[in-house]
Amino acid sequence: MRYLLKGGEIVGKTILQKDILIEEGTIVKIDNDINDERATVIDCEGYHIAPGFVDMHMHLREPGFEHKETIKTGTLAAARGGYTTICPMPNTNPVMDSLEKIEAFMKKVETDACVNVIPYASITKDLKESQELVDMQALNKTVVGFTNDGVGVQKASLMYQAMQKANQIEAMIAAHCEDESLLFGGYVHQGLKSRQQGWESMTALPESIQVARDVLISEETDARYHVCHISTKEAIRIIRDAKQRGLKVTCEVTPHHLLLVNRDVEDENYKMNPPLRNMDDKYALIQALLDGTIDCIATDHAPHAEDEKSQGMKEAPFGIVGLETAFPLIYTNLVRTNMATLEQAIQWFSINPAKILNLNLSYLVEGRKADLTILDLKHKRLIDKNSFYSKGKNTPFDGWEAYGFPVLTMVKGKVVYHDQTFEC
Repeated sequence: MRYLLKGGEIVGKTILQKDILIEEGTIVKIDNDINDERATVIDCEGYHIAPGFVDMHMHLREPGFEHKETIKTGTLAAARGGYTTICPMPNTNPVMDSLEKIEAFMKKVETDACVNVIPYASITKDLKESQELVDMQALNKTVVGFTNDGVGVQKASLMYQAMQKANQIEAMIAAHCEDESLLFGGYVHQGLKSRQQGWESMTALPESIQVARDVLISEETDARYHVCHISTKEAIRIIRDAKQRGLKVTCEVTPHHLLLVNRDVEDENYKMNPPLRNMDDKYALIQALLDGTIDCIATDHAPHAEDEKSQGMKEAPFGIVGLETAFPLIYTNLVRTNMATLEQAIQWFSINPAKILNLNLSYLVEGRKADLTILDLKHKRLIDKNSFYSKGKNTPFDGWEAYGFPVLTMVKGKVVYHDQTFEC
């Protein structure tokens, strides 16, 4: 298929109004006033064209938890949200801990997915510390990295062994940082709201202590280390120091940790792990994102069935959905408020996660695969959870108004989403 994107503003290191000609999945020409009678013209006047978003931390739930999400519904939600590449976590059933299981998963991806899907493998068999490390050598070319996401690796010796092996094969370890011995049954962050409601709470220590431990192990082993969903000012301080010393350390933050705090918690749709933190943590995260200490934004898209999520604060599972709302929320609350630029936002959603994962995805340039999204930055829309293509409706942002919703998503030159309709 041959497409001509006319009149749009391309977002890169700067913003330029150019036409884009796409043939057989590849960008073949970027120039002023391109004309091609053979191409299907897509009118982009008034819109911005950005490299497709890359979500390096999300959950597809399949296999094993298809009542929460499937490859089909999760990738539809991703396409609607402007994502062209997603990296699902391995905490499925069975756990993604062998080449055989991942190959079976990828066969289903080939038939059901409408965006690029590159999974993680677990660090240990079945996500259990009593089990051995997975065969990282065999899996390394198939996955983007190794993580026991959802379960912080409790044994320092195990994390040391994992990082030693990862360094030998030039792989990345991504970590959910949580020292379980310091949770004391907490499921929200400690504060006035938790005391008023009688909710069991935790401090910042479970996260920050494990980040500190892992950074030191990364320094000792020279391993690539990525901190998932960072949420505390203390952890930021540790990461900033690690980067200043030149360590191979990166980190991500979620939209909900940038926009909400623990006093906002109303019900189970505000329950996530790590929990919403204090106001000073929120502002530390925003500052760290702006100064480059935090590398990228990831959704930690975690869909749950409604009956599971409505069990009450203590019993409800952790997690919220985010694929269909992430960019509009950040654009509206950080870019439109002049805290950040559109170019910075595209760095956080597209360029930096692709760089961390060593993917050949970056700015829109001639010769590169046409993975892109077209954004409507001018018109306001209401976030309506009932319109989500994800099976999960568990979001605290239902009813929020936002700008910056994608109107078209293209993967390898194929239009997979166009203004509330899908072609995949």
